[in-house]
Amino acid sequence: MSSLFPNFESELIEVNGLSIMTRKGGAGRPLLLIHGHPQTHAIWHRVAQALTKSHTVVMTDLRGYGDSSKPEGAPDHLNYSKRTMALDQIEVMRHFGFAEFDVLAHDRGARVAHRLALDHPKAVKRLVLLDIAPTLAMYEKTSNQFARAYWHWFFLIQPSPLPERLIQADPSAYVRDVMGRRSAGLAPFDPRALAEYMRCMELPGAAHGLCEDYRASATIDLVHDQLDIDAKNLLQQPLLILWGEQGVVNQCFDPLKDWSKVAVNVKGHALPCGHYIPEEAPELLLQQVQSFLE
Repeated sequence: MSSLFPNFESELIEVNGLSIMTRKGGAGRPLLLIHGHPQTHAIWHRVAQALTKSHTVVMTDLRGYGDSSKPEGAPDHLNYSKRTMALDQIEVMRHFGFAEFDVLAHDRGARVAHRLALDHPKAVKRLVLLDIAPTLAMYEKTSNQFARAYWHWFFLIQPSPLPERLIQADPSAYVRDVMGRRSAGLAPFDPRALAEYMRCMELPGAAHGLCEDYRASATIDLVHDQLDIDAKNLLQQPLLILWGEQGVVNQCFDPLKDWSKVAVNVKGHALPCGHYIPEEAPELLLQQVQSFLE
């Protein structure tokens, strides 16, 4: 992994009773990068170094993923709620002395970032979310096409231990199959990053951690999101939404319209790539992010 991030320091940070794997590098305004499923912070290897020229970049593995702790899920899945996962990120940034920071997040990490910005509006200054629509909107608008393409959303939320047992039968195959069935196949991925994703999926508790992440999204997270909508608690931060024009989100949803219902200051557009924007279109992503954050 050090070959992917040669100028970053790694640290296991103790927060909220568990350990969060973190890498930090660069200088300037703090910028938190949060990955998605079934990946780790390695997804940022093609953009992190360039971002350190203007920012102090902090990358983490979410609880349940990578080399971070993977606690047993609670009956109500609250300890894998995006509210709890967001609090992990807040505590990591406080560990480094950052009371305010920007966020760039992909996939599951973008759902954590959404909750992070809602629950801690004074901490998050600007927000870039990659290839998602709001969780509640995606469940409410689920279609046959979406269910077939995002089958893992409905597989992973099944009661334990069914999905865990099936993933654990061949964790590396799960990573290859989930990522390889997207629009670009496995071609965009650096072999070192792909090997890291597979290594981490082999770790004890990894299958359970990602299942709990999804179980929380289909239960307690929807409750939290609906409460915010009912209270008209909208994202106030400048928000940039980017999504892949070849991806399922673009095919099944209207991301800009959906985000405009939960945020007051949002802009965005599709990029000519699929779901894994930081690895498929890193230069385009850097242009958009650097322009927005500056």
